[in-house]
Amino acid sequence: MADRVRPQPLTVAHPNAAGIDIGSGSHFVAVRGDVHEQPVREFGSFTEDLEAIAAWLRECGVDVVAMESTGVYWIPLYELLESRGFTVYLVNARHVKNVSGRKSDVLDCQWLQQLMSYGLLSGAFRPQEEICVLRAVSRQRQMLVEYQAKHIQHMQKALTQMNVKLDNVISDIVGVTGQKSVRAILAGERDALTLAKMRDRRIRASEQEIVKSLQGNWREEHLFSLKQAVNLYDSYQSSIAECDEQLARLLGKLASHDEPPAAPPHRGRGRPVKGQKFDLRTALYRTCGVDLTRIDGIDVGTALKMIAEVGPDLRRFKTVKHFASWLGLCPGTKISGGKVLSGASKRIANPLAQALRMAAVAAGKSASALGAYYRRLSARLGKAKAIRATAHKLARLIYTLMSKGQAYVDQGQDYYEQQHQHRVMSNLRKKALQMGFSLTPIEAATA
Repeated sequence: MADRVRPQPLTVAHPNAAGIDIGSGSHFVAVRGDVHEQPVREFGSFTEDLEAIAAWLRECGVDVVAMESTGVYWIPLYELLESRGFTVYLVNARHVKNVSGRKSDVLDCQWLQQLMSYGLLSGAFRPQEEICVLRAVSRQRQMLVEYQAKHIQHMQKALTQMNVKLDNVISDIVGVTGQKSVRAILAGERDALTLAKMRDRRIRASEQEIVKSLQGNWREEHLFSLKQAVNLYDSYQSSIAECDEQLARLLGKLASHDEPPAAPPHRGRGRPVKGQKFDLRTALYRTCGVDLTRIDGIDVGTALKMIAEVGPDLRRFKTVKHFASWLGLCPGTKISGGKVLSGASKRIANPLAQALRMAAVAAGKSASALGAYYRRLSARLGKAKAIRATAHKLARLIYTLMSKGQAYVDQGQDYYEQQHQHRVMSNLRKKALQMGFSLTPIEAATA
């Protein structure tokens, strides 16, 4: 019987480590038992209490701190300790498995301190300070857009209650024609023919159809609801414009490439995000040096999400596999006894992964290599697995392009089909040879 490899004993990797259990009202802090007579202390969550935590950790000679990522309560203490020179590890609470009986906060912080001292915890990814600021503004803008969308629905509801069927003749109620008509109605205009003349020349519906759609029941309560919805829509629009100004300023600070994109964007993918007043595509190119909108399925909104969530520097991820694992897009590795039990991906709430999944759906409709890849997997495995696999491929493409600074060149759908056919034929020849047969083309066999 071969000698089994004996496990190496645990060694202390961080002798001056501390563990902090984060809470909304108080924080429990634990240090090594021989450095203080009271190794576990409870502190409040006010600013002066956070200052006291930093001072006490400095007094105990702590240089490494591990804390759980509980809600958003960890952010003030994390930023304070990081500014004071501590090495802070933000660990996922799901990864810290408590042993039986460890249920109180005091034991949680001691368990964190013990695991951290032996180097058994790894910190979560957190980008650089300037990227954190950009990410906060980007997420704020996305939240405002979602709130604004609810008031667009409120506009539509008020119009429907008045039996104004404007949505039957135009596709967007907040477009040029929709906004002119709605604001004219609020200003007191009731003549359908006058309202119909405000239509944009690009509207496909005829003037007679728009006249019919603008005849309704002008009840006072419905008009009041419409007015409230429009006012809230305008309020959010001004807030979104402020976010755009902040994004333009932050991206200008991160710009490190002066030359503009060498090639124009594909149709539709370089189109600016709705409501933005600056050239976002050029600003993103100057930040990372790569035009991500050249990749099929990725528009400027997805490219902004990529830069805001991770940043232009991907060296924090050792390999592309680490990047895909962080996104939760790589296959799972649940193996027991040498048998693969499940290959399902981890369920991770990652905003960038969600954006890549949406980009994968868009890429599946294109006549590109990515589109052919998506359609082939969709027919064989189903749409859900095809979306995840295509999003995984998009993540690998983005990592490669941004790491090497290369431009993306699509080989096309025909090239992908030829390569796939070549791989299938090569595998068939190998299998036939293993079984003692040889493949012969139909034309040669007939001759």
